[in-house]
Amino acid sequence: MLGTKLLVIDDDINTCELIKVYFQNEGYEVNTASDGVNGLNLFKHYEPDVVLLDLMLPKKDGNDVIKEIRAISNKPIVVISAKGGVFDKVLALELGADDYVIKPFDMKELFARVKAILRRCNSSERNSDKDTLRFDNLEISLSNHELKIKGESVDIPNKEFMLLHFLAKNYNRVFSRDQLLNKVWSFDYLGDSRTVDVHIKRLREKLSNVSTKWELRTIWGVGYKFEVYPQSTEA
Repeated sequence: MLGTKLLVIDDDINTCELIKVYFQNEGYEVNTASDGVNGLNLFKHYEPDVVLLDLMLPKKDGNDVIKEIRAISNKPIVVISAKGGVFDKVLALELGADDYVIKPFDMKELFARVKAILRRCNSSERNSDKDTLRFDNLEISLSNHELKIKGESVDIPNKEFMLLHFLAKNYNRVFSRDQLLNKVWSFDYLGDSRTVDVHIKRLREKLSNVSTKWELRTIWGVGYKFEVYPQSTEA
């Protein structure tokens, strides 16, 4: 994607240089940082389209970097790490990473993953720019606070509506219960995080058998996502 801005945050100079050369040859603009603090500063000023992030960083570790980026931006983050354990993967994804690639990796695979994420994000941005989010048999109008299923308006409580709208707007991204509480209920919510489970259950009852082209999914041990299968969104 010509002109796409990539930020690499990794203290391994060789890894940074390898990625920089490869992606520049594909038409990307690439900037690099060797520690978490400098990486966050660059993110704020460089405004990249996608971030490649190591977890074991000096000054500020990668998981803290993910949390701070997610507090201000939804730009995609791909973790590139030698940590291959399930716990490390789940934690990074739960904090807001979009993908996780284990070192050593094949550069072609990394490039393909970045392209796939950017395609999904660009499609989501085009969809969310409209007043109404549209999927197969489903319309969600934020300005009208209206949910339509198979063309028919459906009564829905405010928090269920806002939860569905947020997940659908950010489709194919996984969010933990705490992230959803922060985004939908706001940071000052003091209740039980299981309230998200209750609202998801009620939404599933409304959305049952509506379409085979998307699904409100539980990602066990991580959270929830509105999964859209290929070619399911409408222009």
